[in-house]
Amino acid sequence: MRPRPPLSPLIAALPSTVPFVGPEAQERERGRAFRARIGANESSFGPSPRVIARMESVARDQWMYCDPDNFDLKVAAAAHHDVAVENVVVGEGIDGLLSLVARMYVAPGDAVVTSLGAYPTFNFHIAGVGGRLVTVAYENDRESLDGLLAAVVREKAPLVYLSNPDNPMGSWWKAGEIIRFIEALPETTMLVLDEAYGELGPASALPPIDISRPNVIRMRTFSKAYGLAGIRCGYAVAEAEVIRDFEKIRNHYGVSRMAQIAGVEALADQAYLETVVARVAAGRRRIAEIAEQNGLVPLASATNFVTIDCGHDGAFALKILQGLLSRDVFIRKPMAPGLDRCIRVSVGLDHELDIFAEELPGALAAARGN
Repeated sequence: MRPRPPLSPLIAALPSTVPFVGPEAQERERGRAFRARIGANESSFGPSPRVIARMESVARDQWMYCDPDNFDLKVAAAAHHDVAVENVVVGEGIDGLLSLVARMYVAPGDAVVTSLGAYPTFNFHIAGVGGRLVTVAYENDRESLDGLLAAVVREKAPLVYLSNPDNPMGSWWKAGEIIRFIEALPETTMLVLDEAYGELGPASALPPIDISRPNVIRMRTFSKAYGLAGIRCGYAVAEAEVIRDFEKIRNHYGVSRMAQIAGVEALADQAYLETVVARVAAGRRRIAEIAEQNGLVPLASATNFVTIDCGHDGAFALKILQGLLSRDVFIRKPMAPGLDRCIRVSVGLDHELDIFAEELPGALAAARGN
């Protein structure tokens, strides 16, 4: 074997794994497309017609570099949340911002607290900087605020991650409980409050934004309710000095010109957002009905998916998932112990949920060996 430039010891020790295998990769392996793409928590309804029209009108200008300051989008997001421009940073979706947070607050060997089974891309970024993950089990299918807090205090953790509403269970805490959690955190611990699904849940789940706190970063995305998952754009709201620290290391040309323009237009069309929220609620009800008709238990959800308790163990739920995949229905499932009894189904278009309703009984029968 020829000599190779050596990797850093940290990167050399990491496994060659990624958090998700996308439906495209699965389709390539299968040699055929899925008929129902209801596993990635995208918005099947797509972006606002106003956003599409704007994107079409500026398509010929995309040869230019983006504005590295993301100025127009920062102004729009700041106005949307009634904060100053200095309190907003834009990134390549929440995933891109999580990578920066890991670099900003975690040194090799530092303990970082998250929930066991929560968003795996956060764990991926923490591993990439050499952090030591400390996980806390869910409690009654919700992230355990008391458990997270106890782990932070015990480990003297510089960083803790919490999603509200939650992925993969769809559960949520009311704003008062989130505020209680924030107030109890050590001032030296940074909280990443991932609100990717914030527009889809009840308003009572979202605390008022307080940009005076230097240890809270609120994250939002255009990938879910706004229907722009493919453009990779999100933003964080935080105290001004925290935002200045993001500026030290962010990829200044990472968010494309098109993504910035689409984000501005999406925020401006709140009327369309309201229609999407209503359609998602209707879709959740439909998925819940399908689950109940098949003897399964849908969990209450504040997101654009429904997590379904299959009533047995993780191996049984995995058989159901595999049965649906073999029937060309793309879904996903939690894999952590205690959560792995479930499958997770994203709200899709009516014809996709029709396919799910048609194919679930067969997948269940196969899982039961009938």
